[in-house]
Amino acid sequence: MAHNENTRVKIPAILHLCRLGYQYISLSNAKRDENTNIFTDIFSESIARINPELEDQEIKRMLEKISLVLDNEDLGEEFYKLLTATSGTKLIDFKNFDNNAFHIVTELTCKNGEDEFRPDITLLINGMPLAFIEVKKPNNREGILAEKNRINERFRNKRFRKFINISQLLMFSNNMEYDTESIVPIQGAFYATTSFKDTIFNCFREEQTLDLSVLLKPEDDTIENFVLKDNNLITLKHSPEFITNKEVNTPTNRTITSLFSKERFRFLLKFGIAYVREDDGLQKHIMRYPQVFATKAIETELDKGITKGIVWHTQGSGKTALAFYNTQFLTDYYQQKGIVPKFYFIVDRLDLLTQASMEFKSRGLIVHNVNSKEELIADFKTQTAIHNKTGQREITVVNIHKFKEETTILKTTDYNINIQRVYFLDEVHRSYDPKGSFLANLTNSDKNAILIGLTGTPLIAEDRSSKATFGNYYHKYYYNASIADGYTLKLIREDIETTYKVQLVQAMKEIEILKGKVNKKYIYAHERFVEPMLDYIVHDFTESRIKFGDKTIGAMVVCDSSEQAKMLQEIFNTKYAVTTLTNTNPLTSALILHDIGSKEERKVEVKEFKEGKIDILFVYNMLLTGFDAKRLKKLYLGRVVKDHNLLQTLTRVNRPYKNFQYGYVVDFADISQEFDATNRAYFDELQQELGDEMETYSNLFKSKEEIDAEIKEIKEQLFHFDLKNAENFSRQITEIEDRKQVLEIKKALGTLRELYNVIRHLGHFDLLEKTDFRKFNDLFKAASDRLQLLNDRDSVMNSPETTNLLNVALENVLFMFRKRSESELVLADQLKDTLRKTREALSSNFDQRDPEFTSLYEELKRLFSKKNLDEVSQDEMKANIGALRLIYNKATEINRKNNLLKAKYENDVKFARVHKRLVERGNVSQRESEIHEILTDIKQQADDKILINQRLLNNEPYFEQNMLQMVIKGFQKTSVKLAPDSAKYINTCVVKEYLNEFHGITKW
Repeated sequence: MAHNENTRVKIPAILHLCRLGYQYISLSNAKRDENTNIFTDIFSESIARINPELEDQEIKRMLEKISLVLDNEDLGEEFYKLLTATSGTKLIDFKNFDNNAFHIVTELTCKNGEDEFRPDITLLINGMPLAFIEVKKPNNREGILAEKNRINERFRNKRFRKFINISQLLMFSNNMEYDTESIVPIQGAFYATTSFKDTIFNCFREEQTLDLSVLLKPEDDTIENFVLKDNNLITLKHSPEFITNKEVNTPTNRTITSLFSKERFRFLLKFGIAYVREDDGLQKHIMRYPQVFATKAIETELDKGITKGIVWHTQGSGKTALAFYNTQFLTDYYQQKGIVPKFYFIVDRLDLLTQASMEFKSRGLIVHNVNSKEELIADFKTQTAIHNKTGQREITVVNIHKFKEETTILKTTDYNINIQRVYFLDEVHRSYDPKGSFLANLTNSDKNAILIGLTGTPLIAEDRSSKATFGNYYHKYYYNASIADGYTLKLIREDIETTYKVQLVQAMKEIEILKGKVNKKYIYAHERFVEPMLDYIVHDFTESRIKFGDKTIGAMVVCDSSEQAKMLQEIFNTKYAVTTLTNTNPLTSALILHDIGSKEERKVEVKEFKEGKIDILFVYNMLLTGFDAKRLKKLYLGRVVKDHNLLQTLTRVNRPYKNFQYGYVVDFADISQEFDATNRAYFDELQQELGDEMETYSNLFKSKEEIDAEIKEIKEQLFHFDLKNAENFSRQITEIEDRKQVLEIKKALGTLRELYNVIRHLGHFDLLEKTDFRKFNDLFKAASDRLQLLNDRDSVMNSPETTNLLNVALENVLFMFRKRSESELVLADQLKDTLRKTREALSSNFDQRDPEFTSLYEELKRLFSKKNLDEVSQDEMKANIGALRLIYNKATEINRKNNLLKAKYENDVKFARVHKRLVERGNVSQRESEIHEILTDIKQQADDKILINQRLLNNEPYFEQNMLQMVIKGFQKTSVKLAPDSAKYINTCVVKEYLNEFHGITKW
């Protein structure tokens, strides 16, 4: 049987979607608008059904309006507003979701000019292509990463704007279970939404028990036969592998159920999409699966009449985003009951009030801030749910300290039974002391209010626990799960060097001699102590940028006191922020203290740090919680931070950024004992809540045992190599032909870069003596280049098929030109673009035996058999572009003719190839129409027989004998005479086509 992505993943996935209630339609007779891929007949019929008051012309105008807004450069925001509108023309009936039309198609071409792509499976609601699924076979080369690179390339192509803007939910799968060890997704089934830049692939781990007996229809043999015939894959029908791959619990089918069962799809479409205006532009987000199940859990508890509880989601998991999604969901939840919800987001610090307000505004909510007790009382007594006149959704962000006096803001006469207040309380592990007045006043302000506590680090002190104060957990998502899902990183704790510790001790003694016995706070802020501390930080930070080969990372210094922070900034400004003979690349910094600068100035500095304009932040108490900057990868701890605040602080550096595997904490204060105590408390809370699930818990920091194991592996991999001389190293690995061995060397060097300071601290000096860590990047690049060359050469020169050539080698050719003139960069882009188009044109060709195709393939091999592509000159680039353009034009013309012929055989490439062989042979008939008539009859006979006889393809001589009878019968129906040698040749061709398809052979 064919053992490829069609048989192992795509066709089983299509049949699974049919069982979920989607109707498969063939593209051969479907009517669609090729500019938007909206199936116009289905659209018109569906919109008329769910909007019975509309006239045909109004439906036509809506279709035109959709086409118009899909051309916006807004990631489909305007279209999404139309899609989810609660008034006017409904594009989807969300109240009665089964009233919509659900269809699936395969290989739907998204084409604009010369550019095109075809998702494996496209899902339509009311004729609109709102989702697509891309599949790969298990253990495919480069895993799901290749698919991620491809989709990012498509998203950046403005020619695909309409197709991208109409898409809401995307799924990518290579039908494997998740690999929890990988920082970036390699294998599994992932979901995403569209993006201008890098697409975020999300894991989906189902947490609800879905009743498949209700969700899935029984298998339907008629539907299966239709799908197989339409895809010309009837040879799969009875194979045991195909039957196995149709099982409901394969990774792909399981995730399809989780995402595309009708109620779940409705939920994600209506409540799970957010447009976010970030500093670097518009982004489109989709609910992460923990946010989905937290929202579902809140719904379940509200249905039971439970009005308070906690969502424990670890830092970096998007708690503010969760509150936003719930404003959407709970608005709908209460409106169905005739109640209007009024939302409040409660914080306990002014900086968090500002930050939360910005987060909500960026997602399109109107934010109402309460600035005084009087405003708060007036707000509570207002009988409306919103303050703005536009009718947009709104949230009130308020500091809990506004609840410092009145115990009961609302009297019985003030209640409006049609308004439901919902309080989201941020970070409920902190200032919400049940013995204090603030919390009591909040809960008494409206005894009917819903209280949803949010925390990443529950408070577990015996006399004051989050759970005792706010009720049971709605939902839990802790940091080892977040690390496994790729939302956060593990941390590496780096001790400071022994020589520097000696310097600090000496500085303290000198200060004590000068000033006598004084408060340690004064000593730590003294210039003689601070300057060597700053020297160490700047040196370590600068070296880290070199070590990681990334000048964009930022740092934060958590100071012992505000006085120390001020002194660090003062010395930094005079020593490191100016250009001198010894400091040719000055750094930038900002001092973030509550009493330095205005609120607006601090806001600007924080924004500039996120944008990469500031290198280092000096802080004391501010920005230790709730501050998210992905580029922040080095945290310098100048003091011990206590209890839950420690976990909050440490996780400032755990956000994924580029290809970083860890966040780094440089420990001046020796937090190890405090962390162990805090982590034990966290562990105890997990033990109490999770019981038998504790085996899934892991430490936030990478353990010493894990590091030691990796170091041993590094030593083994690099033992024989010259790590002192990059040129010798490059020559040594150039002699290695084994791709797997080079891959292991590359991984070892990558780990060595990441763990340099830890290796030094743990005393593995034998490893470090072999090289200067500044060379790590050179060695890593040499290994990467060798691995790439082996991949390319293997794919281009040795592969018997063109699949690897087109989908691996050419797509990933690296153009890292050493010359950087503007004209050369423009040429490089042209070369890459022309290469992409040529690759796509050639990959569309289904007939590798075509002499014209073979000629083009050989020409392509000649072009890319050269080494050192990064050294080609401008003239060579121009010549390559010209050569590629000729190949592209010829390939496009071949494809045009091939596609016309394929359509004659109901898109069955088997018979299109046989047709071409007969035309080339020239001894059957001079009329192609007669060849087509004969082969069409043979195809119909063969397909029908194979569908009803599962043993036919397992017995080749018997199948060949049967096929010969069909060939003879096909000719008997025409006036064309059949010569014996022609009959044998035709029979051989057709039999090979069917058997190759059955066994997964793509050429013969």
